[in-house]
Amino acid sequence: MKPILVNLACILSFFGISACATRAPLPACPGRAELSGRIRAKPELAVLFVGNSYSFGAPKAFSKLAAAQGKKVRVGHATYGGWTLKMHAANEPTLRKIRDGRWDIVVIQEQSLIPAMPSAKREAEMFPPLRQLVRETRQGGAVPVLYQTWGRRDGDPVLRQDDFHAMNARLRTGYQAAAENAGGIVVVPVGDAWEREISAGRGGVLFMDDGSHPTPRANELIAETFFAAFFRE
Repeated sequence: MKPILVNLACILSFFGISACATRAPLPACPGRAELSGRIRAKPELAVLFVGNSYSFGAPKAFSKLAAAQGKKVRVGHATYGGWTLKMHAANEPTLRKIRDGRWDIVVIQEQSLIPAMPSAKREAEMFPPLRQLVRETRQGGAVPVLYQTWGRRDGDPVLRQDDFHAMNARLRTGYQAAAENAGGIVVVPVGDAWEREISAGRGGVLFMDDGSHPTPRANELIAETFFAAFFRE
């Protein structure tokens, strides 16, 4: 249970929220100090997004928001529709971009269903390629972080009686477990930001017609979550 609590404390700390006001603070996740130190040391932050269509709009939205807030950033992406981390880990152009781009942060995003799978299948599909991509990131001199995506509007299409909230909870658990397995790296809780908007009755503006992909407003929300994770400690 302890690893999950550690990562939960890390996620909450992005937004200045204590894990529990009546208890001693939980330890920071191992990657938080590393990430914070890198950001403080860089007058211009170089960020690479590795993922699929859920990351198509994120680099541009993040760059636009950072510029509006007076932060210098350079962004890049290795994003292909429908791709998994296993595909990226076997793709030389992705690996070359990680190695040669002089990045400060590499954002790693898994295919939208895999982190919500049952634990044994998730571990087999996601954990080995994630560890490889984390190694490549560190060897390239960057700090790896995980991009926690959101549940689909109607949940996993292959599960009966599923919904957004149930799938989003599974994704949260899956990303926390993956982060711990990869050495305690930071999770950027984008799916949690979607959940807050949906719970507040604003979910209709987030999903494209397919009930899965992000609208322009959703890409702004994604950018806001990354900006808070990186610059609002």
